[in-house]
Amino acid sequence: MRRIVLDMQCTLFADAISKALTDGEMDFEPRRTESPNDAAALCKSSGAYAVIMEVKGYTPWRLEERLGLCEKIRANAPGCKLVFLVDEKADEALAAKVRQAKKDGLVDNFIYASVSPTYLSAVIDAL
Repeated sequence: MRRIVLDMQCTLFADAISKALTDGEMDFEPRRTESPNDAAALCKSSGAYAVIMEVKGYTPWRLEERLGLCEKIRANAPGCKLVFLVDEKADEALAAKVRQAKKDGLVDNFIYASVSPTYLSAVIDAL
């Protein structure tokens, strides 16, 4: 079973993603952080396969803060895949910066908030 750490602001959205990851054919076990400060430790202690981090335009979910968290996760849990989730409709400029972070190799992948649950699971499975 592959553990997926979810670090998101919105509980409702995180619950929907947890359901999407557990309802499909993939063998995922989602785990939620209490706050962004817990993400690196939870990735390490759970042996996470991947972490999905929501990126927003404000603290503590700003892109710069998320990139700093990526460094901590890489140091504490090498091999854990780093995935950003961004609402491309709410903030097009931020979505462009997240795409660039992927192009620059700072994260393993990114997902738009508007994707289907099936596509989300497939992307995580294919990491």
